[in-house]
Amino acid sequence: MKTENMKSYKDLDVYNLALSLFYRAHRLSLTLPKYELYELGSQIRRSSDSVATNIVEGYGRKRYKMDFIKFLTYSHASNLETICHLEKLIILYPYLSVDLILLQKEYDILGAKLFSFLGYVENNWNKFE
Repeated sequence: MKTENMKSYKDLDVYNLALSLFYRAHRLSLTLPKYELYELGSQIRRSSDSVATNIVEGYGRKRYKMDFIKFLTYSHASNLETICHLEKLIILYPYLSVDLILLQKEYDILGAKLFSFLGYVENNWNKFE
């Protein structure tokens, strides 16, 4: 990973994947029954949004190693929260399970990428300045 190619958070693969998955999770949540839109539907929309927005906030603080790491950690935690919501939805709404399982697998991949990027930042943070 070369830091000279990172001029914006929009250059980060983890951000682009998180944003893409957020849009998919958001759309899928709107297909839930009306009574669930403001319960689990709202929870998954907020947690999936948090994955992407914490990457952006961390990048904005990239000058400070611990702040960058803190917000990437928040992003990773929100990713896990999103996976947990997906697990619940898979059981509660089996008619959506094919799409939910696919999304869950992609959030698993994102979690691994976030974990790797977090390690990269921990070991190379001064190269961002």
